[in-house]
Amino acid sequence: MAAKTANVLARVEPEIKEKAEAIMAKLGIPASVVINMLYKQIVMTRSIPFPLSLPAAPMTWDEMDVDTFNTIMQNGLDEAKADHSRPASEVLTDLRRGL
Repeated sequence: MAAKTANVLARVEPEIKEKAEAIMAKLGIPASVVINMLYKQIVMTRSIPFPLSLPAAPMTWDEMDVDTFNTIMQNGLDEAKADHSRPASEVLTDLRRGL
């Protein structure tokens, strides 16, 4: 007779685990159910059920040609002249949220 369950041992960053478990608690779904659902999706789709890709890295100055650099600088100058800007404190707050 086959076992009805098997154990999965995984190391997870403590902060991520805490945040994820708080969300699962609000949804009323135990972690074991979420893990089981993930495994079932992997089996059904024969793949990881979400996209895995590297984010596009911004181009560095060394990788740009002169025309690309000048275009970026001109776009920034045009936006500044058209007053398409935001206070630095607002931008920093958004950056902190994204990190």
